[in-house]
Amino acid sequence: MTDAELAHAIAEEAGALLLAVQADGADGARGDREANALILARLRAERPDDAILSEESADDLVRLDRRRVWIVDPLDGTREFAEGRADWAVHVAIAIDGAPVAGAVALPRIGLTLATDAPPPLPPAHTPPRLLVSRTRPSQLCASVTDRIGAEPVAMGSAGAKAMAVVRGEAEIYLHTGGQHQWDNCAPAAVALAAGLHASRIDGSPLVYNQRATSIPDLLICRKEWAEPVLHAIQACEPART
Repeated sequence: MTDAELAHAIAEEAGALLLAVQADGADGARGDREANALILARLRAERPDDAILSEESADDLVRLDRRRVWIVDPLDGTREFAEGRADWAVHVAIAIDGAPVAGAVALPRIGLTLATDAPPPLPPAHTPPRLLVSRTRPSQLCASVTDRIGAEPVAMGSAGAKAMAVVRGEAEIYLHTGGQHQWDNCAPAAVALAAGLHASRIDGSPLVYNQRATSIPDLLICRKEWAEPVLHAIQACEPART
């Protein structure tokens, strides 16, 4: 299998496991643990020479010496999972030389996996644009940008669910400034880029993975026609940001 096909298959397998765990009424901790074990076992069997960075495992810094690093979040949206909601996801991606080259985001509750091996065509855009924000902790910057560009705010759960909502045409912009880690957005960024969307930091710089620090504090995924207006609005709202 190609890397993209492998990511697709593993994300779907982990998603099926998580559906069974959720049906049992288990909490997110069990889901995280069991999905992580499945993903790691599959990657080690299929790509034994690659490094792995997972939210649910100790960070082995040997990854810094590797060109190929799998970056995974076995259960993105633990809160939503525990609440029985549908807006949680499974992230499996590979970064090569720091770039999000291939990956998959599974949305098990709606029976859909979006991956770089077969990105969907983008549906027509909505006017005014819909801007996705955190369901539980929307930032002031997101609110300011929403007002400045005349967008409709839409609250949603996990990072993967929000990013895939843009890929699926349910929104035009996903702006996040509340702090994330590499596993929160590597797979979403890979899928978004493969689908022809814009993905960057909120200063417009590229997303670079397999850095020593796992934090990636901000993110913009949007339709390409909205990238420049949103980046300009961010600069206007935070002129001192570097």
